[in-house]
Amino acid sequence: MSEIEKVKCLIIGSGPAGYTAAIYAARADMKPVLYQGMEPGGQLTTTNEVENFPGYPDGVTGPEMMIQLEAQAKRFDTDVRFGFISKVDFSGDVHKCWVEDGKEIHAETVIISTGASAKYLGLESEQHYLKMGGGVSACAVCDGFFYRGQEVVIVGAGDSACEEAHYLSKLCTKVTMLVRKDEFRASKIMAERVKNTKNIEILFNTETVEVLGDDNGVTGARVKNNQTGEEKDIPCTGFFVAIGHKPNTDIFKDYIDLDETGYIKYAQPGTSKTNVPGVFVAGDAADKTYRQAITAAGTGCMAALDAERYLASKE
Repeated sequence: MSEIEKVKCLIIGSGPAGYTAAIYAARADMKPVLYQGMEPGGQLTTTNEVENFPGYPDGVTGPEMMIQLEAQAKRFDTDVRFGFISKVDFSGDVHKCWVEDGKEIHAETVIISTGASAKYLGLESEQHYLKMGGGVSACAVCDGFFYRGQEVVIVGAGDSACEEAHYLSKLCTKVTMLVRKDEFRASKIMAERVKNTKNIEILFNTETVEVLGDDNGVTGARVKNNQTGEEKDIPCTGFFVAIGHKPNTDIFKDYIDLDETGYIKYAQPGTSKTNVPGVFVAGDAADKTYRQAITAAGTGCMAALDAERYLASKE
């Protein structure tokens, strides 16, 4: 049997939440160990330009920001490790976690910053332009600014899709909204707001066949009416997908209270505490409302401070 590693603070996941938690925990001499997870750096690694994070007057790319945050965490001696936690056991006083290679870690405190993954349509063309950073996005608030004065398409039928379509309508000359069924899933008030916005065109019973583009990025979307089978091309420079997010919390479900969609519930509002003493959450694993890099970083700070206070209370 391999030797068990004992740590004061284990941070599961990177991104703005995990790295900020690491910076604060390291400065508090908690000697944090951080496992970067399946996607080191989180969702921001697929974001080409970040212009709304304070401190970057000229903007910064998502990957560049993650490299800088990682370097800052390491500067204070955070033990940043490649790999991911595949299993946990929070049933006892000791928080047991297992790395995918089988290594067992016993942590006095755990900060969950595993984030959430945006859901996409899964089209080859969509993924191509997403990776290229040339016109596909799952966050209108993050990226809408780059499409001001242009025409865009947004896919989705829920409250968040309506909210993002309305946000884009203030920046873009035209927003075409693709709804798969013959009605919205959104609340009546959100649906009415979209319907009453002049530069939003809603196409019901419509699905995306292909995202069109060239070497410079997206140029349009080929769509199909799923009732008539008719296809047509819609010119656009931005293709937004707003069909939801999936929080990366499956490994915690036997121990941590989750809501109906898998987001971690705060045990005490205004803190980062979960229902398990000594286990805290930061970032998009618990946040289905704001989902911004800056709010994730803020909750990373909260989680580290809460973990520090928890350890102090046990001394």
